[in-house]
Amino acid sequence: MTFKRKLIEVALPLDVINAESAREKSIRHGHPSTLHLWWARRPLAAARAVLWSSLVDDPSSHPDKFPTEELQEVERQRLFRILEELVKWENSNNEQVLDAAKAEIVASCDGDLPKVLDPFCGGGTIPLEAQRLGLEALGGDLNPVAVLISKAMVEIPPRFAGMPPINPASRADSGLKTWERAQGLAEDVRYYGKWMRDRAFERIGHLYPKVELPAEQGGGEATVIAWIWARTVESPDPSWSGHVPLVRSWILRKAKKGKPVVWVEPVIDRETQTITYQIREGGTPIDGTIGRSTGGRCIATGAPFDFKYVREWSRAHSFGSHLLAVVADGHAGRSYISSHNLVDMRPSNDSAVDADLGSLPNNPRDFKTPGYGMKTWQSLFSTRQFLALSAFTDLMTDVRQIIESDAVVAHPEIGERLRDGGTGAAANLDALATYLAFVVDKCADYWSTICTWHNREYVRNTFARQAIPMTWDFAETNPFSDSTGNWMAMVDWVANAVERLPAKAEGKVGQRDAAVRVAEAGRVAISTDPPYYDNVSYSDLSDFFYVWMRRTLRDVWPDELSTVLTPKAEELVADRYRAGSAQAAKDHFESGIEDVFSQVANAQDERFPTTVFYAFKQSETDDEGTASTGWETFLDGILQEGLSVHSTWPMRTEMGNRMIASGKSALASSIVLSCRPRSAVAPLASTVEFRAALRAELPAAIRVMQKGAIAPVDLAQSAIGPGMAVFSRFSKVVEADGAKMSVRRALQIINEVLDEVVSEEETEFDADTRWAVTWYRQFGLSPGPYGTAETLSKAKNTSVAGVVEAGFGKSHDGKVWLLGREDLDPEWDPGTDKRSTVWEATQHLVRSLETSESEAGDLRQRLGGTANRARQLAYLLYRVAEQKGWAQEAVAYNSLVVAWPELERLAGQRQPEQQILGGAS
Repeated sequence: MTFKRKLIEVALPLDVINAESAREKSIRHGHPSTLHLWWARRPLAAARAVLWSSLVDDPSSHPDKFPTEELQEVERQRLFRILEELVKWENSNNEQVLDAAKAEIVASCDGDLPKVLDPFCGGGTIPLEAQRLGLEALGGDLNPVAVLISKAMVEIPPRFAGMPPINPASRADSGLKTWERAQGLAEDVRYYGKWMRDRAFERIGHLYPKVELPAEQGGGEATVIAWIWARTVESPDPSWSGHVPLVRSWILRKAKKGKPVVWVEPVIDRETQTITYQIREGGTPIDGTIGRSTGGRCIATGAPFDFKYVREWSRAHSFGSHLLAVVADGHAGRSYISSHNLVDMRPSNDSAVDADLGSLPNNPRDFKTPGYGMKTWQSLFSTRQFLALSAFTDLMTDVRQIIESDAVVAHPEIGERLRDGGTGAAANLDALATYLAFVVDKCADYWSTICTWHNREYVRNTFARQAIPMTWDFAETNPFSDSTGNWMAMVDWVANAVERLPAKAEGKVGQRDAAVRVAEAGRVAISTDPPYYDNVSYSDLSDFFYVWMRRTLRDVWPDELSTVLTPKAEELVADRYRAGSAQAAKDHFESGIEDVFSQVANAQDERFPTTVFYAFKQSETDDEGTASTGWETFLDGILQEGLSVHSTWPMRTEMGNRMIASGKSALASSIVLSCRPRSAVAPLASTVEFRAALRAELPAAIRVMQKGAIAPVDLAQSAIGPGMAVFSRFSKVVEADGAKMSVRRALQIINEVLDEVVSEEETEFDADTRWAVTWYRQFGLSPGPYGTAETLSKAKNTSVAGVVEAGFGKSHDGKVWLLGREDLDPEWDPGTDKRSTVWEATQHLVRSLETSESEAGDLRQRLGGTANRARQLAYLLYRVAEQKGWAQEAVAYNSLVVAWPELERLAGQRQPEQQILGGAS
C-alpha cells in the first residue's frame, strides 16, 4: 500500500509543542478543563499538534515539488512555523492562525476533508481540537459523564454560535455588542447562575452566618470563607473520657514575607476533660495527631493508636467532629478566628435531606473511606454541605421555568429538544440546564468532607488526585462568600470555558462501546487516548458526579442517564476487584483492546495514520528481564490486528508538580504513536536481526528525546515507541527455537538495548567522571575499599589522588567514597577549577536547583557547553539510581532534566559570558 507520509511520521518541533503543553497546564481562565473535572486530560496543544501533523503532508511526499533534501527541509521549517503558532494557547481562537493551519490540511487532502473520531473521548480534548481545525468531530465513550462533558464542548456550542443571550438584562443591551462563538450561552450561564445563588441564599443563607471579628482584627462582622474541622474518635486511653481530634497538620498559613505562621493550638483541660482550640500567630506549631507513617496519638494523654483502631472505631460509631477554626474575609485579607468563641451553627442530622445516592465501589486502591465506615456517596458530605447541594439541585427545577419563559421570548419557535438536534427555545433551555448542572458538580467537588485547607490559604478540592482518599481535618466552604470554592466562582469557571469554546463545525458524541463507535463511524481519521490498563477506573470515580447529574439532567439526557450508576461491566480497564482476579482483569482488557483495534484497522482512512496517546507506567522484572504488562497488553492489541508503529513522540502532557510526587518519580509524558496497516510483504527477522536493528536505530531516537528534554523517569517508557516501531516492521520475529517472539520478550530486549545506549554515553565523559560513574554504580555514596578504587582508577586512566584533587572524592583509612552534594565546596567556581569534571558540574547543578531555578540557571550559563554533558550524565545517573532503588537520588537527577528548559531560558536572559568549560553543546 502506498501513502503520502505525513509530518508526524517524519519530524516535529517537539521542543515547542512540549513547552506549550507544559505551560498550558498552569492556564486556568477559560480553559476547557475548567468546564467540568475529568481526569488525565491531554493538553490542547499536544492534541492540536498531533491532529494537524497527522493530516498535513511531509514535504518528502512531494518529490516533484521538493526534489532535494535541502528543499524539503526548507518547506518543513515553514510548516513548523505554522505549527508553532498553532499550538500557542493565545492562538486558540485566532482566526488568522487557524485559517493558515486549515489551508495546509485542505491542500494535503485535496479538498476531501476527513471526519476525525476519538472512540475513547473522555474529557473531549481530541474532538474539540478537531472541530477547532474545521473538521467534523466524532467522539464516543461508554461513560455518561464523559459523554455529557464532550457534548457540552463540541455538540452544544455550534448550535448556538453567534446567538445573543436570552436573559432579559442582556437582551436590553443586545444592540451594544456582537456575540461571537458561544458567548451568548456563557452570558446566560452567569445570569441564571446568579439567580440561583440569590434564591439559594433566601432558603439556606441562615446556615452560613457571619462571624464577629476580634478587636485586634478590626472588629465588625465578616463573611466566613471556610470552617476548618477535624474528625474525632474516642480516645483509646481510659483516663480521657472524650473524643480526640485527628489532625494531619495544625498549620493554617505558612509563614511568608511579612506574615508569621498561623496555626491552631489545642488547649487541654484535664479537669473538665475537654479540648478547646486557639489561633496562634508565630512560634512553633506542634505536630499533627495522625500521619501515614506514624499512626495516631491522643492529643490529651499521648497514648498512641494505629489505623486499625481508627477503622474499627469509625465503622462501629461513625466519626465525630470538632470545629478547629474559622477563616473569614477580614479587613486586610484572611482572618483566622478561634472556634471556642463561636456558636456551633451546624444543622442537626434531622435536617438532612433523605436521599439515597448509592454506595461507593469496592475498590480499596482508589477509595479509602469505606474502610472507615463512609460507604455511601452521601456520607462524603457534612449535613450542611448536603443541604446546600440539595438546595441548588432543587433550584434547577425553578430556574428552568424562568429560562423557559425567557427562551420563548427570544426564540420564535420552541422547536425540538437538544437531544433531538433542536436549536430553538426547548434546546436552549436544555443547553443552559446542562451547564448549570455542571456548576452543581463543580461545587460538589469543593463541598465535601474530603476537601482540605491548604496552608497557602485556599481549599483543595475532593479530587486533588485520581482517588477518594481518607482525610482527617477538612475544610467546609461557604457557598455565599466571594472566596475559595463559592457558588459564583464555579459559575464563572463554567461560563468562561463556554465563552472560549470554538463553536464551529459539526460535532457528534455518542455513548458507545469503543469498538461499536468505530464500526458505526465509517471511514475516518482516528486519534485517541485509550485507557491505561489498570491505572484508573473512571466509572467508579465519575459516579461522584453522576449521582448529582442524574438528579439534575435526567429529563434532558434520558438515554445517557438511564442507569442508577455509570456502566461498569464493559468498561475497558483491568480492574481486579471488579473482574475477580488479576488474570481475569488482564483478559478483559486484552480482548477489549483487540476488538477496538480490529475495528480501527477496518475503519481507518488509509490516507492518514492512526495516532494514539499512551502514558502507562508500570514495569515488572523476572528472570528474563524488565517489561510492562500494560504496554504489552496494549501493543499486543495493536499488532494482532495488523497495525505497525511508524513513528513515536514523547509529549509533555502532565503537570510539572506531578513529576515529583511524595518523593517518587511520576510519569510526565505521553508517548504518541502513529500507526498504519502493516505491509503485506513485511519480512521475517531473527532475534539477532531484531537486536541489530534496535542498536542501529534506538540511539538516534534517544538523542531526539533527550534533546526534547524528556524526563529521565519517562525515558524507558518512551523508548518503547521507537523500539516497537522496529519490532512491528517485521511480520514476525523468530526466536532461536523457531517460536514467534512475544511482545513481552520484545519489550525486555528494548529495555536491554536502552541500557546499552545510555551506558555508552560514559565514553563521552572525562576520565574522572567515568571513574565516578562506575564507583557510584557499585557503591553509591557509601565507602569502598581503597584497593578497588585504585584498580578502577587505572582502568579509567586517572588516580584516586586525582579524584580527590577534583573535589568530589575522599580517601581516608583505607576507604574511598564519593562526597554527597551537601559536602561539596559551596564556593566552587567552574571558572577557577583547574580540574573541572562533568561529574562535579552535574552535582553542583542539582544542588543549586534545590536552592532556586535562578541560581541553577546562572550556573548553567557559566558552565557553557559542559552543561549539556551534565544533563546527559543526569540521564545516566537517574537510570543507575532507579535500578538500585535510590529514590531520593533518582528524584534529584530527574528534577534537573525536567527543569532544563527553564534553566536554558534563564541562562539565555543573562549577559553572555566566556564559555568557562569546553565540550559539545
